[in-house]
Amino acid sequence: MPSKILVAYATRAGSTRGVAETIGEELRQAGLQVDVYPIKEVSNLSSYQAVIIGSAIRAGSWLPEAKRFVKKNQAYLKTVPVAYFLVCMTLMNDTPENRASVAKYLEPMRQLVPPIAEGDFAGKMDYSKLGIFARFIAKSLVKVPEGDYRNFDLIRQWARTVAAQIKSTTAN
Repeated sequence: MPSKILVAYATRAGSTRGVAETIGEELRQAGLQVDVYPIKEVSNLSSYQAVIIGSAIRAGSWLPEAKRFVKKNQAYLKTVPVAYFLVCMTLMNDTPENRASVAKYLEPMRQLVPPIAEGDFAGKMDYSKLGIFARFIAKSLVKVPEGDYRNFDLIRQWARTVAAQIKSTTAN
C-alpha cells in the first residue's frame, strides 16, 4: 500500500490553495495516496506517513493558523517526514537576494520541526480577493501589481523531488 500523505495549507486569498493542489496532483502521479486540506480542517494526523505544510506569507511570517498547527502537532510531526512550502509575493521578482530574504521566514518552523524539504514560491495577487485594509496595503504601501506569478513548473518539479524523498524515507 502506498504511503498516505497530507498536504495541509493556510491561505487568505486562495493562491496557496492552488499551489497545495498542484503539489497533491504531482504526489498522486508519483504513486502516493494524498489528501489536500486547509489546515483549519485537519484534526488528526495519525493516518499519515508524511506531512507537507504550506502557508501564505503576510508581513514576513507564516499565517497564524499554520504556525499553531505545527506547534500543536510538533510531537507527531517529528516522527514522520515533513516538508514546508510558502507562497510569497516577494518572489514575483525571483532574485538571489529575495530568495535569501524569504528563506528566513521558515526559521521559526525549522526550529519546531526540521523539514526534509522546503519550497519557496511566488503567489498570485488578485485585489478582489483581499479585504479593504489588505488591498490598501498591497496597492498603496507595498505596491504589488496584480497578476499570477506562480511558476507551476517549479512547483511540480519541487513536488516530484519531495515525492522521491518521501518514498525513500518511508520505504520498509
